[in-house]
Order: sequence, then C-alpha cells, then structure tokens
Amino acid sequence: MRKNVMWKLPMVILMGWVVGCAGGISEQARSKVTYSGAFQALQQAPDKAAGEIVMLGGKIIDVQPMGDQTELTVLQLPLNASDRPTDSDQSEGRYIVRSEGFLDPAIYPAGTLITVVGQVQGGEERTIGKMPYRYPVIVPQEIKKWPPQTDSGPRFHFGIGVGTTF
Repeated sequence: MRKNVMWKLPMVILMGWVVGCAGGISEQARSKVTYSGAFQALQQAPDKAAGEIVMLGGKIIDVQPMGDQTELTVLQLPLNASDRPTDSDQSEGRYIVRSEGFLDPAIYPAGTLITVVGQVQGGEERTIGKMPYRYPVIVPQEIKKWPPQTDSGPRFHFGIGVGTTF
C-alpha cells in the first residue's frame, strides 16, 4: 500500500508541473493553424494568405471599439516556447485583430502582450504618421492575454523558518 502511494506522488507532481507549464493557447486552437510562413511574408501579401489560420503574438498598440466590433492594432513580436510574445524590439511589423463584439480597452490596454489564433481576412492599407502601411487583418478564434511578468528571478522558492530562504 505505501509503495503504491510513493509511486503516485511523483506522478501527481509531474502532471501538475506539465499542466502549469502548458502554453497559453489551447491545443484545439493550435491544431487549426494552417499558415507556417514568416510574418514578414504575411505582412507583404496578406491577401495571398486570406483564409489561412495563423498564430501571432504581439503587444497591443491601440484599441478601437467600433459598435459591434473592436479593433486591436498589435505590434508583432516573436513567440517563445510557451506561446508568449517576447517583449523585445524584434518586431517584423504590425497587424490588426478585428474582433466581433466589445473588447474593453480597460481589459486590453495598450502595452498588453497577447497571442492570437485567427483567420487572415486579407490586408488593409492605412498610415503610420504620413507613411502608407499594409496591415494584415486577423479575425480571432482565440486571444490569450498575458499577465505582466513581475521579475526574471528563479520560479522556485524554498523557505525554512522566519525570514530564511534558499
């Protein structure tokens, strides 16, 4: 009996660790992704990728509620192994997420990191300042809003007694 319990404990810990380290996007959404090209190719010719399902990460630049839909303007950022955008200056451009319904700007403020799985609707010509810019437009199937990272220190904490840690 005791031997059986000792075998199950490491399995429970392992399962908890695996679930805790799982990516932010569901397997169901991830399995629908059909586009595997670079973001730069998508940005240059979004109409060629219309209908494809993409997974993109980035940082929200602007939120515009528009009646029955909301547009997020997003600065593309590469994704890490957990599908979280890396908060860096390694962007290949911008894209628009056009969501049905209302996404509250207080919940999705500028600066928020997101990962989105959605269908490419095509492209839209707009400007950045006075410069013309071609935005890929994505209709989301799933959006993962990432919490801010508090620090980059170790993720494990062991303590003994009052005020003593290792």
